[in-house]
Amino acid sequence: MSLDMANQTFSDDYSKTYIAVETVIGILAVLGNILVIWAVKLNPSLQNTTFFFIVSLAFADLAVGVLVMPLAIVVSLGKHLHFHSCLFMCCLLIILTNASILSLLAISIDRYLRVKIPTRYKAVITTRRICVSIWCVWIVSLIVGLVPMFGWNNRSTLQNNRSTLQEEEKNYLKCKFENVIRMDYMVYFNTFGWVFLPLLIMLALYIEIFYLIRKHLAKGKSNVKGKGMFYGKEYKTAKSLSLVLLLFALSWLPLSVLNCLILFKPSVKDSSVFPPALLIAILLSHANSAMNPIIYAFKIKKFKDSYIQIIRSYILHRVMLTESPSSEHTLDEISQE
Repeated sequence: MSLDMANQTFSDDYSKTYIAVETVIGILAVLGNILVIWAVKLNPSLQNTTFFFIVSLAFADLAVGVLVMPLAIVVSLGKHLHFHSCLFMCCLLIILTNASILSLLAISIDRYLRVKIPTRYKAVITTRRICVSIWCVWIVSLIVGLVPMFGWNNRSTLQNNRSTLQEEEKNYLKCKFENVIRMDYMVYFNTFGWVFLPLLIMLALYIEIFYLIRKHLAKGKSNVKGKGMFYGKEYKTAKSLSLVLLLFALSWLPLSVLNCLILFKPSVKDSSVFPPALLIAILLSHANSAMNPIIYAFKIKKFKDSYIQIIRSYILHRVMLTESPSSEHTLDEISQE
């Protein structure tokens, strides 16, 4: 997550390219996730348990676009900031990453319960429990992400290395991720505990989900037709959501692996391949926030239909208003056509 090594070897042209790509990713993440939240708000058929967790994930991805992308650009420019200001900026990305992965975990648990106990699902997964789960996701993410603010950071190391400077000067530094965040926190606590472990749990849950669905579909061929339709829909939904999980893993694992290499084999930073690999891993992790709305559009028909309705009634139709003000329709009117 640090751009220190990259900035030392890359020219201004590379820096401009990085900023341009970050900007594009940020805009796509903001627009795409606003569309997701908007679709769920306007479409009653999307207002159920799984989609509430998807909204939680969309809020995390939206915050990445609104907050993290601009801050990442500030960090890439190497601005001198107060230690704790820089530290808080870096903690924001950790908080939002954890919120994303815990939202994905909540989604996988929800889908597992839906196929494991379909007859008791609605009694177990109530609106109140959904709200409590979403609050827990964000509270836990906040606590885990803010741990460096309470002492597990590099301030003491920096002060020891700069003991000859005035106290006021010690509190200011070139804002880089590795300057403020300790790699043992990132690897042992955050990566192992809040990235790898949840991913393994989700992998096990989705394997069990597909096993249960296939088992019930096999039985459904000779039993109740309605049951087969239920598990057929669940199979399609599970495939779409497992794709979301797969892309999250592919987007974040390269950066997690690089963080592990920085801690366990520091000499890797001297390699000429490391700076470009680090930049690509950073951009890939940020790009994940713009991927999910696209997946929903292609893999979940309810989302695709809602996107089309929103674009027709709230975007294209606004453009047409200048020519024909009397032709305005609401989303509800269009959906009834």
